[in-house]
Amino acid sequence: MRAVEWRPRLSVTMLLLLGVIGVVGVTGSLKALADDETVTSIPIRTFMSTQAGGRVQGMIWRGGIEMQSQSDTFGGLSGLGFTGPDNRLAMVSDRGSFISGQLLYDDAGRPLGLIGVQTNPILNSSGAELPRAFARDAEALTVIYRNGAPAAVRVGFENLTRVADFTLVNGVPRGPAREVSIPDWLSKARTNETLESVCIAPPASPIAGSTLLIAEGIKTDDGDHAAYLLGRADRGRLSYQAAAGSNPTDCAFLPNGDLLVLERGLALLAFSMRLVRVPAAEVRPGARLTGEVLLQTSGRDIDNMEALGVSQGPDGETRITIVSDNNFSDWQRSLLLQFALPE
Repeated sequence: MRAVEWRPRLSVTMLLLLGVIGVVGVTGSLKALADDETVTSIPIRTFMSTQAGGRVQGMIWRGGIEMQSQSDTFGGLSGLGFTGPDNRLAMVSDRGSFISGQLLYDDAGRPLGLIGVQTNPILNSSGAELPRAFARDAEALTVIYRNGAPAAVRVGFENLTRVADFTLVNGVPRGPAREVSIPDWLSKARTNETLESVCIAPPASPIAGSTLLIAEGIKTDDGDHAAYLLGRADRGRLSYQAAAGSNPTDCAFLPNGDLLVLERGLALLAFSMRLVRVPAAEVRPGARLTGEVLLQTSGRDIDNMEALGVSQGPDGETRITIVSDNNFSDWQRSLLLQFALPE
């Protein structure tokens, strides 16, 4: 592979579920209430004019929710991981927070709402809150398993580019950061287009246990996105080839070791999205990752899609969840969209 070069381009109380859960088509909502924060989940039933359960390109649409809150701490959702068997999840905000909760499903297996939401500040290695915006820009989250159970999360940051681990306590990331060593060419890149994607290979993968890092704005001489594998036997550079005008924003591994990469771009003043699947055997040092496009779309059905997670649905099916970063903007949305792969 050719050389890499730089190319610019709360702590709050557990939320309590109150009242009666009501769902009426797409207008029903689920509310999770705490001291001063309400997260309202509005069910999304159609995607690209397809009802939940129908096929959309290479995926099965399973439903979604739009998450809304009046709190100025909820938003900017840029990384996602499932942290417990009860559909607990944790997300990172690009303002330096962990946002965690439990995803509920309706009787048809469609996402219904996010409850038990907590927002906690991400801490530095001394256990203090991150001091300034430059250090708070968390963009990726992946779950570390020990003895088959979620034990910690690994978080990637841009601007002050770094990777750090945080302990999980009852599915919620806690405690001081434990920094993970990454290559100098990545840690010395100090912009908001550096580390966007971090994911850990599962036991079925040929590179089991290795952490894959994919950069957004750091390119190889071939014009691909620079990437790196952190592992003992599987350490080294590789690259990812995205679509023209598109950048990788997150990655996740399927249980069989295949890699999923989420891409985001702009098309006719609207956001675009691609989801690509790379066979497990192709993810190795020195590789140029391409893969098969599972889903590609733009327009109103999506937003600024940045976070990607893989979990088990209520019926045991492997679910692929994609979440959007609203940039704390009134004209953008925090969407959670869920899909499955055809049998």
